[in-house]
Amino acid sequence: MALPRLDNKAARALFMDRHALAEQPSGGAKGADLLQLIHRLGFVQLDSINTVARAHDMILYSRRPSYRTNNLKRLYERDKALFEHWTHDAAVIPMEFYPHWHLRFQRDEALLKSRWKNWRRDGFEQQFATVLQHIRDHGPVSSSEVGRDEKKGSGGWWDWHPSKTALEFLWRSGALTVIGRNGFQKRYDLTERVIDAHLCPGNLACDAETTVDWLCNAALDRLGFATPGELAAFWDTVSVTEAKQWSEQALIRGLLQEIEITCADGRLRKLVARPGFTEVETPPPPGRIRVLSPFDPMLRDRNRAERLFGFHYRIEVFVPAAKRTYGYYVFPLLEGDRMIGRIDMKAHRYRGILQVSALWPERSVRWSDARTRRLQSELDRVRRFAGLEDVEFAKDWLKDPK
Repeated sequence: MALPRLDNKAARALFMDRHALAEQPSGGAKGADLLQLIHRLGFVQLDSINTVARAHDMILYSRRPSYRTNNLKRLYERDKALFEHWTHDAAVIPMEFYPHWHLRFQRDEALLKSRWKNWRRDGFEQQFATVLQHIRDHGPVSSSEVGRDEKKGSGGWWDWHPSKTALEFLWRSGALTVIGRNGFQKRYDLTERVIDAHLCPGNLACDAETTVDWLCNAALDRLGFATPGELAAFWDTVSVTEAKQWSEQALIRGLLQEIEITCADGRLRKLVARPGFTEVETPPPPGRIRVLSPFDPMLRDRNRAERLFGFHYRIEVFVPAAKRTYGYYVFPLLEGDRMIGRIDMKAHRYRGILQVSALWPERSVRWSDARTRRLQSELDRVRRFAGLEDVEFAKDWLKDPK
């Protein structure tokens, strides 16, 4: 019997809806409204690069244009409605999800003890008691405030001193909690002083099986349809084997069904979804152009984005300049349900200018004067969000597709 099928347009629309990009960018962007949006997304990745605005701010702004950077800071640091930990990278996550991170703490503890012995400096394990006692006696600290006598060399991420490594390990394994950032430097405190007791181990019945079930369900809710590998990659805590076993059991119990989606290149791909999922209708996404962060959750899984949208995107921050295809930090452009190009731009804050160096349309996109006007409107909105005064286009900024 043929499997239920979603054509490519319907698959894109449903996926965008799960990522809050299928509706008009509007609505409340602070307090409970902002928390609801982050809950819907699952998490928001944090990143320090500030070419125009930091990734987490761009992610939230692209969905709620009334968002301002202090709104997230208040929700995280003052209201303690979010905690910071890892999914596939550092992220802020609704505090409600904290009980399901105990499994992550356990797995990170085992993994990092083994891994960091090979590439961090020796001796970090001997600093655990000292670091914890220092924080207990003196309050929250940043990495610059511990282990000053241990610092050697450049002090970069590749050359952490043992106490800095101990801080990061104790955070990743749950003994410490990040309570906020000064600039982009994390500040750590004892978890027992930050997280409500009812969310902590010993007060919960979240065993590994319960957490795997929750993580897989929560991933599917935010992806709409997925393979076991995609479910595992969403939070990056469960293994592909665990996600596969979960999917198989859910199929047997009738909680999932197998479906097919049509990829951008016409190929069919088999995945799992909730029963009746293919019957859900979503309104067409708005036609306005939106600048997305390179770390936008809709594009986080680069391979999935390429299958659904036919959009090949790789960030080139760590690629030597001479070898880059596009640029250091190039922003994807979304129009309706299509990825239409990528734009290289930078905020020159001392001049108050958002400078556009280059734009490359996708091969399938005819770049018209009307599109240029829509782009200019979007860039003017981004310019205001970044606190700049004007947009400046370089000569020959519109490039031929690659």
